[in-house]
Amino acid sequence: MGSALVSAVEHKEQPRVGLLNNGTEEAKGSALTKAAHQLLQASGLHYTGYTEARDVFSGAADVIVTDGFTGNVIIKLSEGVSRLLMDILKTELTSRSMSKVGALLARPAFDAVRGRLDYREYGGAPLLGIDGVVIVGHGRSDALAVENAVRVAIDAVNNKVVEAISAEIAAAQAHLDAKA
Repeated sequence: MGSALVSAVEHKEQPRVGLLNNGTEEAKGSALTKAAHQLLQASGLHYTGYTEARDVFSGAADVIVTDGFTGNVIIKLSEGVSRLLMDILKTELTSRSMSKVGALLARPAFDAVRGRLDYREYGGAPLLGIDGVVIVGHGRSDALAVENAVRVAIDAVNNKVVEAISAEIAAAQAHLDAKA
């Protein structure tokens, strides 16, 4: 479903799919992760194998597969780390006169970074696995986040995400049936 979503929304022919794990070695991971690894290898997707947490944002994969609990922990941790880094930068850039001058010159860049890290700019993420478009937003979404969630929903409809996911599931099932 994630592969079909990326294909439909980002127009990537064969998105790279990675499975979140605590290492890239075949022997590592829980029983569930190892079972998912076997299924993904047989799926016909462009599966790249295990992906470590440090590589989630590196671009090593277009889709990261994980369980919902772990995925939510990664999202919350990422929010905290980005807020921490922005706070550290602000403290350091305002602590000395010369830093303040540099901060003024670099303000457009810092504003751009802040925008890229702001969850409100993304609005929300599609809830996959249902026959329709549902966008899940952050629990503390404000008007900007809701506006962007509506934009994400419109994009999902315009890009025929539900249809793309249905077709991808049918193709994956046919691939597995052919192997059996």
